[in-house]
Amino acid sequence: MASDTHTWTLFEREIATFARDPANATAQLKLAFKDPAIIPALCAVMTGSQNSQIRQSAAVMLRMRVKKHWKKISPDHRESLKAVVLQAFQQETEHTVRHSLSQLSAVMVKHETPDRWPALFTLLNQSTKSNNPMDRQVGLLLLSKVVESNPEPFKPHYRQLLQLFGTVLRDLDNPTAMYYSILTLTAMTAYTGTEEMNLMRSLIPTLIIALRHLIKADQDQASEAMEVFDELMESEVSIMVPHITEIVHFCLEVRTRNTTLTDSLRVKALSCIAFLIRLKSKTVLKQKLLNPILQTVFPVLSAAPPPGEEDPEDEENSNEDDTDNESPKHFAAQVIDTMALHMPPEKLFHQLMPLTQACLASDNPYERKAGLMCLAVLAEGCADHIRTKMLSSMLQTVCQSLSDSNQVVRSAGLFALGQFSEHLQPEVSKYCAELMPLLLGYMSALNQAKIGHVTKAFYALENFLENLGSEIEPYLPTLMETMLSALSNAENLKLKELAVSAIGAIANAAKEKLVPYFLPVIESLKGFLTDTRDEMRSLQTQALDTLSVLARTIGKEVFSPLAAECVQLGLNLTNAIDDPDLRRCTYSLFSAVSTVSPDCLNPHLTAITTIMLLSLKSTEGVTVSQWDKTFVLLDDDDDDEAQGDTILDEEGTDNVDPDIAGFSVENAYIDEKEDTCDALGEIAFNTGVCVCGLAFVSLTMHSVSPSPQFPHEDVRRAAFVAMGQFCRAQHKVWQENPTEADYQALQKLLGVVLPSFLEAVHSERERQVVMGVLEAMNAVLKACQGRHCRAPGACRRSARPSETFCRRGIPLLASAVPAETFQPYLNELLPLIMNKLSYTVADRSFSVGTLGEILQSLVNVSGGRACAGKLSNQLLPVLVAGVRDSDSEVRNNSVFALGALAQAAGPLVARDYPMMLSLFSNLLSKEQDRRVIDNLCAALCRMIMSNMEGVPLEQVLSMHIHSWDVIPGLCVPETQNTLVMLLRDVAQRHSKEFEVAMKSLPAEQKMKLTGAVSQS
Repeated sequence: MASDTHTWTLFEREIATFARDPANATAQLKLAFKDPAIIPALCAVMTGSQNSQIRQSAAVMLRMRVKKHWKKISPDHRESLKAVVLQAFQQETEHTVRHSLSQLSAVMVKHETPDRWPALFTLLNQSTKSNNPMDRQVGLLLLSKVVESNPEPFKPHYRQLLQLFGTVLRDLDNPTAMYYSILTLTAMTAYTGTEEMNLMRSLIPTLIIALRHLIKADQDQASEAMEVFDELMESEVSIMVPHITEIVHFCLEVRTRNTTLTDSLRVKALSCIAFLIRLKSKTVLKQKLLNPILQTVFPVLSAAPPPGEEDPEDEENSNEDDTDNESPKHFAAQVIDTMALHMPPEKLFHQLMPLTQACLASDNPYERKAGLMCLAVLAEGCADHIRTKMLSSMLQTVCQSLSDSNQVVRSAGLFALGQFSEHLQPEVSKYCAELMPLLLGYMSALNQAKIGHVTKAFYALENFLENLGSEIEPYLPTLMETMLSALSNAENLKLKELAVSAIGAIANAAKEKLVPYFLPVIESLKGFLTDTRDEMRSLQTQALDTLSVLARTIGKEVFSPLAAECVQLGLNLTNAIDDPDLRRCTYSLFSAVSTVSPDCLNPHLTAITTIMLLSLKSTEGVTVSQWDKTFVLLDDDDDDEAQGDTILDEEGTDNVDPDIAGFSVENAYIDEKEDTCDALGEIAFNTGVCVCGLAFVSLTMHSVSPSPQFPHEDVRRAAFVAMGQFCRAQHKVWQENPTEADYQALQKLLGVVLPSFLEAVHSERERQVVMGVLEAMNAVLKACQGRHCRAPGACRRSARPSETFCRRGIPLLASAVPAETFQPYLNELLPLIMNKLSYTVADRSFSVGTLGEILQSLVNVSGGRACAGKLSNQLLPVLVAGVRDSDSEVRNNSVFALGALAQAAGPLVARDYPMMLSLFSNLLSKEQDRRVIDNLCAALCRMIMSNMEGVPLEQVLSMHIHSWDVIPGLCVPETQNTLVMLLRDVAQRHSKEFEVAMKSLPAEQKMKLTGAVSQS
């Protein structure tokens, strides 16, 4: 190769000319990269150049080379490289170069594990324990990068590292060293075992003190370091439990400190509190932390924006779909939302409502807004409580806010009404007569109000209309007159877009009743869809969405004549306009047409599926910064052999280079891929053999791989669902035409798809993806009725199935195939589930909960009763012990499982009824947890309904009846209704026993119960 001096000159010229001619500079370097001696040459530059920028560039280029071509590097060059990197790291004085060298070391650790690189350990040991603060800081930088890159090989040294961190975190004069220590701790957390937990737990107080000092030194570093709490809670929350009070007070302190703290730091503190509430709400309540949290959160929620500014959601051009609002106010509302989802409503409302009411009564509009926002975020988590006890008063408050003199308050009221409409159904629809005039009043002033405010009015209207059903009929004339007027007269394109969206919501409620308005709506939509001006794009996208809704709701007879025209219109748009949102909505339109008139798609299926598969394969929207792209292009080797050198991580995916921060993926392209998968699956199912097949599965599976181009879990979930629909489509084809060729095609498809399902269940980290896979697998197994599927056997290939698979996957499989088919596999899986009974409370709860789900799955399958009967001897001792457990969650799951066993096995466990009844009687006499009592009552109902002859009705009814004053306050409405129906049935069929039990009641209780049972 050319001399090192020439190489340095080449690099200097590359950097100097990059800004004005990057392509030419890259081409020259790329030519040099063809030489096998590039590694030693780069090493020489990295250690010998006087220019720090050139040294850093050499380190980055080496890292790219090592990452992609490690196998091609000769053993001698590997050993030399390991020595040179450490030498360069020790002699380097520039932080940016050290940073790149540490990242180069991290990539090498992926290949050369620490045990094969003893010099790395020696350097880390010496530098991190040095008396020189700068040496310690530099050593901890290197440690953080190599551990983050490959945490598991360092596991034997975790105790030693935790002891080191205990020392470093007390060195309050070296905040950067503390920062790197916390980053390393974060990377280790997911891999720590029980032997490190006590040591880790003892670090929490020191960690909090260190974070306080780091906030003073560098707020950005402190914000990143606080992610250690997220990782600890995600991986092993028990480490945090003894210190929850300290952590909450620390986060509240961050929130209330002087205003010099950054919003990102305040958001991190509020996010940490929300995470703790989600995981440990009982501990938060027990430690009396609810009130201090609320006292801190409410001033954030009610704060006025700086003079001359507005809150993001109140700005005139705000986007209702914008999910990137990460202001402290947004996260303060999220904290209350999390409380609503995870705390008992009675305890929450007792402390929350006085603060909310004070805000609502305030003269300050932003405090009134805060009160309404609080009511809005309570709607989902506390839905049952609000529906049954508070809906009328809360609706009255919200309706009054719609006439407030301040638009900010009115907008918050509209948002609250939209949330109520979404989460408090069906009860909120009963207030139609009061709410619709208010909403129609807003609609009557469409052109007068600011469009930002009108947008919120449409949000409330759409959410309310979606669930109105036939009750919408009296309002249809006024609604459609308003919407059609907006479509034809409004000059504001945003207003037209809102009206088009509202017509979709109206169609969902009105369905065929919208037929009189169908033609004028269609004419307007056609006009929008044939206008190719750029400013029409958002309106066109919404028009396609509404057209899809109409296809699904207006009726086949009405829409079918337009189906072929809609398909052609969609194809014309995708050919003429390059826009991911428009393509996405066009694919959804094709999918909707396939439900009404699949034959209309047949002539165009080749064109349709071609553009859809191009969307799946496209990397459009994935961008890399120009500087990073240059380095990627340098190593863009044409050699096919290079493809075999790509290093896979434990999940089998391409590593995303941690130093290339320039990668980004636009949300529109992610949404396009997700909707493409959804549409392909539905089109396949509705059109059959024309679409489904292995080629499509292969291309769809390309979207499943969580590579840099397809990083989003929604795309992976949609791809798995589509693959399931392909299988169901092929099964339907075989059923309609049972030839050997179609049968073999089905078998081949299942042979590809089902193993990929099982692999995803075991290895996929995102819960929603796993749930999508399980639901798709369940649909396939039910469609095929287990006759063509050998999937259950694959369950055995994993020695440790994931908890999500055990809790949801095994019950789904059990419910999809005959019990005699599944029992052999269940026998092998049960020990894996029951082994957890000797572990933590969470493990015991998981085990008995999973057993209950499995038993419930057996109720409705062929052979399920016999299977449950065989399992009873093995499971009863476990479940009885669970009912006596000290933890309420374990008791709750165990009671549910016993009821499920009684329902599934019926008379086969009649001999155990006396023991179970005695157990339940003792539990009912002392249990305080409402969920346990709820499940206990449900279990008794299951026992009676499954085998009434085996139940001493007088004794059991007495147990029920004497608890009648307690049950209505504790049980959910479904269980109360079941109890009433059961008692009514028993009173009719076993009147003598019922009368005996009634005689033992006091007069007041007897009157209550007689009234409940006698109601029609």
